[in-house]
Amino acid sequence: MKKIFFAVIALIFALDANAQTPASQTSNQVDTMPEKHLKNLTQLTFGGDNAEAYFSFDNQSLVFQSNYKKWGVNCDQIFFSRIDSFKGGNYKPKMLSTGLGRTTCSYYMPDNKHMLYASTHLGNNACPPVPETSGAYLWPVYADFDIFVADENSNIQKQLTKEPGYDAEATVSPDGRSIVFTSTRSGDLELWMMDIDGSNPRQITFGLGYDGGAFFSPDSKKLVFRASRPSTPEEITQYKDLLSRNLVAPTNMEIYTVNVDGTDLKQITKLGKANWAPFFHPKGNKIIFSSNHHSKRGYDFQLYMIDIQSGNLERITNASIFNAFPMFSPDGKKLVFSSNRNNGGTRDTNLFISDWVD
Repeated sequence: MKKIFFAVIALIFALDANAQTPASQTSNQVDTMPEKHLKNLTQLTFGGDNAEAYFSFDNQSLVFQSNYKKWGVNCDQIFFSRIDSFKGGNYKPKMLSTGLGRTTCSYYMPDNKHMLYASTHLGNNACPPVPETSGAYLWPVYADFDIFVADENSNIQKQLTKEPGYDAEATVSPDGRSIVFTSTRSGDLELWMMDIDGSNPRQITFGLGYDGGAFFSPDSKKLVFRASRPSTPEEITQYKDLLSRNLVAPTNMEIYTVNVDGTDLKQITKLGKANWAPFFHPKGNKIIFSSNHHSKRGYDFQLYMIDIQSGNLERITNASIFNAFPMFSPDGKKLVFSSNRNNGGTRDTNLFISDWVD
């Protein structure tokens, strides 16, 4: 959903390096309310920062990003695996990306044999530096990011974007015809769409602010995404100044929907703070997302679900202080997400999968 949510930066935001948090709270602390929608919860990864796991179209596999040092990477790279192959802490999924640059925002293509992801490797083989933030929560919007398609042997088959500036956060429509992504090619961070082969790019959103992390509705007719909307002169000035330095501040975002032709833009949440990583419920009538609106401390993120029509809000998770990047399987039976539960008091964030109970 990053989809800029580069795992490292999102986790710096989520876990606030200056916070003094008891080990019990970062591992297994559970609220009094049970996580009734999650059944047979299973941990898939066991170290590092693992995020943005997305299902293949046939429900059998996951592609995700990780910076787990034991897997031989220096910054976020893309990995993939059949779900039934995850076998505990010693299992290493296959790496999809080249190992060069920084990568993010992977997604399966409709044939279940190719995956797309964004990478900075054409600009520089080295991992780009994480910017100095002086205590502020900022995300880098690396201008070297472009979107590529690779096969299961890690061979890049096609480069889908070649415009100057940031192109990332790509996801594929359930009907297999379109790709949505975020780009700065118009001068702002806007949603764009292209055909599945990378042709016919067209701009979808036009409002000043960061529009990103978009996903399609189950019928492929709508998009859900996160957005910032600076409104005061001070906010606008700050946003434009940060963007000129390839940075965004993610502390105030809400969830929006829009038709794939750019019409009927609607703000779905008005909760304050950071609401992000949205994904449509399989029935298309609700949206699951991550939020810290409830928290007195900015780094407590839980999953919530909102009814699009009524606005009714339901809390989904209670364990740990970071839960994000939820995705339903195409058949609607399972939910995968990232969490720092069960991490033994470390700052590791791992992938979890569960049966979904409505």
